[in-house]
Amino acid sequence: MNVCTSDHPLPCLGYGLGLRVDHYEALLEQPGNVEWLEIVSENYMVPGGRPLAWLERFRQRFPLVMHGVSLSIGSTDPLDDGYLARLSALARRVEPAWISDHLCWTGVQGVNLHDLMPLPYTEEALAHVVERVSRVQDVLGRRILLENVSSYISFADAQLTEWQFLAAVAERADCLILLDINNIHVSAHNHGFSPLAYLDGIPAARVQQFHLAGHEQGGQLLIDTHDAPIVDDVWQLYLEAVRRFGRVSTMIERDDHIPPLAELMAELDYARQLALPLLQDAA
Repeated sequence: MNVCTSDHPLPCLGYGLGLRVDHYEALLEQPGNVEWLEIVSENYMVPGGRPLAWLERFRQRFPLVMHGVSLSIGSTDPLDDGYLARLSALARRVEPAWISDHLCWTGVQGVNLHDLMPLPYTEEALAHVVERVSRVQDVLGRRILLENVSSYISFADAQLTEWQFLAAVAERADCLILLDINNIHVSAHNHGFSPLAYLDGIPAARVQQFHLAGHEQGGQLLIDTHDAPIVDDVWQLYLEAVRRFGRVSTMIERDDHIPPLAELMAELDYARQLALPLLQDAA
């Protein structure tokens, strides 16, 4: 495995996919160009049964990373100690290359909204998130990755841009970044900022992973849906990210209208082919 930079103790895994039930058998029979898999942590936080049996088979064949949707790192509720215990237990079983979640909140007053809600980009929120990330990392015994989410509203009292907030969390909490390229494109369209300014504001040494995905048009907004092929504008933004950040583990998310595995493998090959000339020039 390649190491990204001297600042990154974590490996570069290459090009991977999100593990979905629809592709279990096909991935084991013909893994093709898939070099690693990302699992949704909550799908396997169970005491036993078929999900963990499948997971063990994949663990023997592929490097795995864990990606959560329920950490709710920005919530004002206390951190869920039971959730963190289950997450830690799964990490001991899976031995993932890394663990990630989202820079957002997903619930309050004990109610899980099952959505990734944006934060107000204020100094108060920044201090709150940094303290919680530090506590999570202490529990897990490792640095985590935080992902930028897509957003459809902004806060009037914001003191920082989204990228300034994300960069500050990573630096102050000493965590890493999962940079979702599609989410940057979606939010840039929805809020009218420059996606290139976003990339320029992210510290390269903190970027450990890229997400690529599709979206849909919802009136005047773009909606992050993970149910469609990646569009040209996102591919071009991916190229700009590779130009800035170099060799970064890259994976494709598809959560609905899931196509045959061969279609996602073709997208994965396209990502590899796009990045290769830039990576060769930088070598």
